Amino acid sequence: MSPLDAPALIVGCGYLGRRVAARWVAAGRRVAALTRRNADALLALGIEPVVGDVLDPDSLRGLPAASTVLYAVGLDRSAGKGMREVYVGGLGHVLDTLPGCDRFVYVSSTSVYGQTDGGWVDEESATEPVEESGRVVLEAERLLREKRPDAIILRFAGHYGPGRLIRRQPLLSGEPHVGDADKWLNLVHIDDGADAVLAAEARGAAGGTYNIADDEPAPRRGFYARLAELLGAPPATFDHRPEPGTANRRVRNAKARAALGWAPRFPTYRDGLPHAVAGTT
Repeated sequence: MSPLDAPALIVGCGYLGRRVAARWVAAGRRVAALTRRNADALLALGIEPVVGDVLDPDSLRGLPAASTVLYAVGLDRSAGKGMREVYVGGLGHVLDTLPGCDRFVYVSSTSVYGQTDGGWVDEESATEPVEESGRVVLEAERLLREKRPDAIILRFAGHYGPGRLIRRQPLLSGEPHVGDADKWLNLVHIDDGADAVLAAEARGAAGGTYNIADDEPAPRRGFYARLAELLGAPPATFDHRPEPGTANRRVRNAKARAALGWAPRFPTYRDGLPHAVAGTT
């Protein structure tokens, strides 16, 4: 297969992956995606399914050589597998089996930052996660750097968008938010996340790491108050329970904006929530 014939490959074609795939397909590119059970749905979207499972190395032998790999595997809690098994073990299986690719774009998380004081963090800040999930994500990043040092790592803030609204159902039910209302949420609209992946493919430095987040972190109080208003839910309430020692930081996106030429179309939750709510059924 010549480089011109090689498809873009998505491993983890879910909420983010499908939006990236749609952009690639619209641009006339071949797109393949690894899937355990959604082959027909992918075909209907113009995506070539590759049936396999990151936890089953033998099933990965059908992975094609690719022009670009987007690795965006999340944890499917219904599968009954642990986070380390999926994030670290699954990544290792793919890296050991993949025939080759020109660009490897890896979706990580800002959970690798463990700061608790509400201060700003950037890509040079210490990665000392206080939560187990963050430690697993950091372990996966280190494995990737060992096996594929030229990979581009995108540390995503929490995705939101149509069909994914944080605490939608509790707000509609009038349940109070459990925790400190004055802590920060770091978020990115899913369409801005997809744009960031394409920008990283086009302009990311080999071995680069970039934070993908809104221009402004969201205060929990303001975010949930606005979301409740847009949903027509009861006003958001909080029990103001202290959360000492838990993560609380504000994530800077300046490096991604400057180096990738990326700018969010929905720079704050105030811009993105109306779009997200309007697209949620």
